[in-house]
Amino acid sequence: MRVLIAEDETLIRLDLRGLLESAGFDVCAEARDGEEAVALARETEPDVALLDVKMPRLDGIEAARRILEERAIPIVMVTAYGERELVSRAVEAGVFGYLVKPFRETDLLPAIATATARYEELRSLRDEADSLAEALAARKAIERAKGLLMQREGLAEDEAFARLRKASQISGRPLKVVAEALIATLGSAQDRDPPSGSRPRVHP
Repeated sequence: MRVLIAEDETLIRLDLRGLLESAGFDVCAEARDGEEAVALARETEPDVALLDVKMPRLDGIEAARRILEERAIPIVMVTAYGERELVSRAVEAGVFGYLVKPFRETDLLPAIATATARYEELRSLRDEADSLAEALAARKAIERAKGLLMQREGLAEDEAFARLRKASQISGRPLKVVAEALIATLGSAQDRDPPSGSRPRVHP
């Protein structure tokens, strides 16, 4: 998997490169600011990108938005900041993973895996939507439905999404519609707080 790194701090950029290469990734480009990241993403066509939030000339979130407008790839934000505003901006831009400084290899690889899995979900939604904005809006319903399934059925995140996708395929309805129907059913049941032994199971 070819990776683009965008980080203005040299030592952190070198640390990321070393961790990625030791894990078998190919670092195809390194950027020192947001504008360079956008240009290198266009030039090298990486499979995934790691972008620092705070960078000169163009911050990582805006760089992510511009990259995704040209070519959809999984993006992980590298940040020492946890402000709610930054998180919401990143979600709106289409970012799927976060890596908080200071980080270790044990943090880096799961962040990339999570971003890649959620990117695949968005790609499924893009097949049903007319625009990225519609797909991102649909993703909010998917995330809520997955959370309900994980809580009610004891499923892992990927299993919950697989359940939703299977229901979509069988019913012939878009994932967003299936998710909203499940939210209406399980969400109202959750509000009533039924005893654990009487919780409904979801099929298929």
